[in-house]
Amino acid sequence: MEDGLTASPDRDTVLQLIFTLDYELHGNGDGCPRELMVEPTERMMAQFERHGARLTILADVAEILRFKEHAETRGRDDFHYRAIASQLQDAIRRGHDVQLHLHSSWFNARWEDGRWVQDWSEYDFAGLPLERMDGYVRTGKRFLESLLQPVDPGYRCLAFRAANWSMQPSRTAMEVLHKNGFQIESSVFKWGRRSGLVDFDYAAAPSALRPWRASFDDVCQEDPNSPIWEFPIYAERRSVLAFLSPNRLYRAWLGFRHRLPADGPTREPAAPGAPSRRARRRAPGWLGKHAWKADFNQCTGGQLIRAARRAERLARADGGAPAPFVLIGHSKLFTPANERSLERFLRFAAARRERFRFATFGEALASLPG
Repeated sequence: MEDGLTASPDRDTVLQLIFTLDYELHGNGDGCPRELMVEPTERMMAQFERHGARLTILADVAEILRFKEHAETRGRDDFHYRAIASQLQDAIRRGHDVQLHLHSSWFNARWEDGRWVQDWSEYDFAGLPLERMDGYVRTGKRFLESLLQPVDPGYRCLAFRAANWSMQPSRTAMEVLHKNGFQIESSVFKWGRRSGLVDFDYAAAPSALRPWRASFDDVCQEDPNSPIWEFPIYAERRSVLAFLSPNRLYRAWLGFRHRLPADGPTREPAAPGAPSRRARRRAPGWLGKHAWKADFNQCTGGQLIRAARRAERLARADGGAPAPFVLIGHSKLFTPANERSLERFLRFAAARRERFRFATFGEALASLPG
């Protein structure tokens, strides 16, 4: 019987399951860090540990540093910086991982009239000037290593994810990541497209599953000599019907409720006569197919099981070597309903250790050729 939990005769492929968690508030700065970051992540780590799974927390250091500064200058830990720092240290102590995520608009954020006012001119990470981007990435890496190496002297900040998946144009960002010793970038999801506040087109990515050495000129192109690997978030090209789930509806409601303010980011218009990426590659309409990410908050457990099986078939067709299967989630979306649904996928994977292995970026990197 095909119920998602029965054994499969195909036992020759191993997927390395990497659960990445964007650890942050709502995009407009709303919310309490204890409620949207600390508490859900604690529940998530406990759930994962029951199955021998690990979480990779992609900590938005830009906003965490604003919470730290607020506590130090005002003498009140209103945004729970101490709880956040303690949780990141505890995650390493318990065998989970922590890597770098940056919403660059937070670096110059100000607390005014009861809300965080971000620097919307720096919303698009890939569009930052080199010196500013370098300073932000270096600050984030140093913060995590200084916080976490006292817990584990072998800890290294080696993986990065850009806010809003903004890694095009790629040259400046890739140069900065290389300069600061990063080995992994994980923002790309095949078939992903955005045009507006950020602008990228990942349709040309070489794989939806397997990592590649990413060209500095375009993260979606391969360069066998590149020192940085792109670990894509697993995605499929699906119709809108594949996106239907209670958690996705909840996410859409949250997006409406916490939408960016009227004085939020704007994008400079293109030069007259310059074709935009949207003009060159128009996004599909509602009836077309879209990039469906393996989002462990928004997908049901059954959807994740079926996606993992399809990824196994891709890996077998590509020679059968172990393949990282990168999932994405957000601490602010981890509801009790999501926890119950995710349990099904975790039980499925934990019962099939010959086919699925819970991993971190560093472990998956060590298994790659060359």
